[in-house]
Amino acid sequence: MRRFSVAAAAALLVGLASAPLALAQGITCNSTVPCPERAPCCSEYGFCGTGHFCLGGCQPFSSNKPTSCKPNPVCKSSTTDFNDLGRVLLNATQYNGNASKWDWVLEKGTLVADPSGNGQRLTLTQNGGTLLSSTRYVHYGQIDFTMQTSKWAGVVTAAITMSDVKDEIDIEFASTPTNQVQSNYFFLGQINYTDNKGATHNFSGNSFSEMNTYTQGQHPVARRYPVVSTVTSRPETMLGTHQPLTPVSKYPSTPSRIQISIWPAGLPSSPKGTVEWAGGLIDWNDPDYVANGYFWNTVKSVSISCADEGVDNTDSSTLQPDTVGYTYTGNDTSDTPVSGGLECRRLTYKQMVTTTNHSTVLGSGGARSALAAPISLIGVTAAVGIIPALTWSLF
Repeated sequence: MRRFSVAAAAALLVGLASAPLALAQGITCNSTVPCPERAPCCSEYGFCGTGHFCLGGCQPFSSNKPTSCKPNPVCKSSTTDFNDLGRVLLNATQYNGNASKWDWVLEKGTLVADPSGNGQRLTLTQNGGTLLSSTRYVHYGQIDFTMQTSKWAGVVTAAITMSDVKDEIDIEFASTPTNQVQSNYFFLGQINYTDNKGATHNFSGNSFSEMNTYTQGQHPVARRYPVVSTVTSRPETMLGTHQPLTPVSKYPSTPSRIQISIWPAGLPSSPKGTVEWAGGLIDWNDPDYVANGYFWNTVKSVSISCADEGVDNTDSSTLQPDTVGYTYTGNDTSDTPVSGGLECRRLTYKQMVTTTNHSTVLGSGGARSALAAPISLIGVTAAVGIIPALTWSLF
């Protein structure tokens, strides 16, 4: 069964919302044609601009300079109960980079309170899906998603991590059966379906009718070791996929946002393989859609345990108390990510976020003199756990 990168399908989810902004800027960008100085930041969807274009998802090596993008706010261990939206910004255009105020941003779509009090429904209509992104970036750690998935043909539920350079780890539910989940990963946006790293995992229970917890873990391993990705469909059963030992570990290793979404794969305009993978075309006359006006999945809570919180992943350094951001500095001379990942550096609190709101955060400019030592982006081990109706840790 073919599995798909959520990044590659993102246009289906957010295209309608981002198009007016993109047209207003009028400039596209990529790694060979970076943004001009007057619109220096390349958004995650490949358009040049200023302001929010420089925040989450800003592509550093398609921007005017890597440091044109604002730093990635570092991870902080936390649990979000989505019955309380006090730290969820529902209007993405108002986000100014202040991750101390907001934990999540609604990038596209609509949240509807779950009638049973189990958090929020992410909705899908004929106008598009819903995307919820964390404001902070995880650089190794564990994420527990407590949620119910969608169940309708053509409707996909995804819980992923995505970096600004398109390192991606996916947990996806492609309609039926509802006792099955798919996992996959992509390195720097390189999509090669003939060398598929994905897997399908069956478990007892029902992902739509039951509130289950799904765990994604990612941890550093020793320098020059092969990458190992382990997946479990039950606590007692481990399945492994192995990468051969190579000079570059082609496994996600850069700081990444957490993203939860519902998106329409089963559209007539979608490639045939995408429609088949998602279970067929979406039936907009389905009784559930007619009765509610939308399809949905439900997220109750997300718990984040940060591996690099308090201790750096370098051999001897520790994170300073005022460290809050990562920023990219470049590739090595062979255009290969440094130490198996793009080199990042940390920015201090005073250079990243202040209490003065929008103009300071987005307009704080380029005072970047107090950079700490590079963080480690060597190989990783990763695991995805599927825990029906219970909480359990792989680590």
